[in-house]
Amino acid sequence: MAEMTEAPKVSAGFAKRVPLMVILAVAIVGAITLRDYLSFQALADNRDALIAFRDANYMMTVLAFIAAYVVIVGFSLPGATVATLTGGFLFATFPGALFNIIAATIGATIIFLAARWGFGETLGRKLENSDGAVKKIKDGIDENQWSMLFLIRLVPAVPFFVANLVPSFLEVPLHRFVISTFLGIIPGAVVYTSVGAGLGEVFARGETPNLGIIFEPHILLPVIGLCLLAALPILIKAVRGKDV
Repeated sequence: MAEMTEAPKVSAGFAKRVPLMVILAVAIVGAITLRDYLSFQALADNRDALIAFRDANYMMTVLAFIAAYVVIVGFSLPGATVATLTGGFLFATFPGALFNIIAATIGATIIFLAARWGFGETLGRKLENSDGAVKKIKDGIDENQWSMLFLIRLVPAVPFFVANLVPSFLEVPLHRFVISTFLGIIPGAVVYTSVGAGLGEVFARGETPNLGIIFEPHILLPVIGLCLLAALPILIKAVRGKDV
């Protein structure tokens, strides 16, 4: 009887992991097969056809672009940066940045939900029931969820895929994840979309875009300021805790 009840639990546990396993499998296959198709050179080679299609079918282009971007982010395929540049190239900084942010948020939410469904609840319970340093770290993150969520989005060094997975393992509510993702990626999205908006001149000169622009002082310093602002509640709590 125990074996019969154990089998459905194992099957249910495996079923919950299927979406994340599919995402990982597609990501691996995509990294091998799609790298040349989701590249800056591919965008440069097809720029005239893309512009012509956009001019003839604007709304269809918007919907197709957002859908493609969601798939790229949702399945962690290569080419997210190129997709962001394409949004600026096709639709200008605005509304291109808005399209990029919406698509990236939807794609990130897909990964978040898949990871939460497959591993997040179990791992979250284990962390909650743990002792010592692990429990303190978990409690610290729980007490400062908004600040931590914004920080991992604003800091350029945190990979987007990691920023999608970590909250799913820490029992972050869905609405907090979606809001912090949408707002937190705005600075980077606007910067790269604006670079994409100027690709016409870059193509004309036969050059490649400066993707390191996010680390230039006039861009990086405001981003650091936003990071400090996001971290301020954590610092205030720490100071108050020491005073007590």
